[in-house]
Amino acid sequence: MTIFLTDADVRAAFGWPEAVAALRAAYGAPPDEARFPPRTMARGEGLWLRTLSGVPGDGAPMGAKLIAASPRSRRAAYLIPLFDQDTVELLALLDGNAVTGFRTAATSALAADALAPPGTVTVGVIGSGFEAQHHVRALAAVRELSSVTVFSPDPRSRARFTSRLADLGVPLHTADTAAKAVEGAGLVLCAARSRDERPTLREVPAGTTVVSIGSTLPEQRELGTEVIERAALVVADQLHEVAYETGDLIAAQEAGVDLAGKLVPLADVISGRARGRPDPDAIVVYKSVGSAVQDLAVAAMCVRRAAELSLGTELPVTVAPVAK
Repeated sequence: MTIFLTDADVRAAFGWPEAVAALRAAYGAPPDEARFPPRTMARGEGLWLRTLSGVPGDGAPMGAKLIAASPRSRRAAYLIPLFDQDTVELLALLDGNAVTGFRTAATSALAADALAPPGTVTVGVIGSGFEAQHHVRALAAVRELSSVTVFSPDPRSRARFTSRLADLGVPLHTADTAAKAVEGAGLVLCAARSRDERPTLREVPAGTTVVSIGSTLPEQRELGTEVIERAALVVADQLHEVAYETGDLIAAQEAGVDLAGKLVPLADVISGRARGRPDPDAIVVYKSVGSAVQDLAVAAMCVRRAAELSLGTELPVTVAPVAK
């Protein structure tokens, strides 16, 4: 039977440690670019439909995430179908709304754990929205956090951030500038859209690990060119898209920064095909644009957990495979 998971089911089934473990398995699989093709976008008048598809190399369910959006009405819908790789049976349909936020943060936690020096981590956060909050929760699932300091232009947003994360039991502080938020931080999280698309992070000390998720389009900026230039390593969840379709790396290359030798895929770091942090004093950047690898790994994990917790609805009918 096909299981349908609502947004509430997905949230109830989700777990940060389980998501990071699923992503570690997915990124540790043998490389095969054909398994995860570039995302596609169909456009109409004021409408678009984006598709991210994949066949995981670890044998997990294959599938896709479909995003239907109407920017003119400020509405979007997310659907994830999962198919068994052996029988091609439709295993599950998920409301993918929550999956997007969860998978981004869980993948960042996986990357940060692999790239940051061992031990407790002091975190500076630029941005206070749900992505920033998810990321702190994800990081707390893989590392002990000594403190978290957040900057957001609106003091009310900063207060809301600390209130919603109070249950973590981690010292939470606020700062009135981005520079103050990252001062003394070993791990810096950039999770906010830049004002006027100007970089929000320009200087970091030696030994800092930077996680950047807020600039995913050519017109968006988050990291100053000097951060990319000083970085000994830039790890990308999607190598080509990060290099040529994000404003930060486009600007860095236009300024003459040579990415050769410093830009590597996250999959290579997790699998051991490439080394991570070269030394304790290196600046290391993880840059994310999102991918089907993440969506499918987290969605499949939620389906497994939902079965254990008796969540979801069995559909009375399904899509039956046919002989071809």
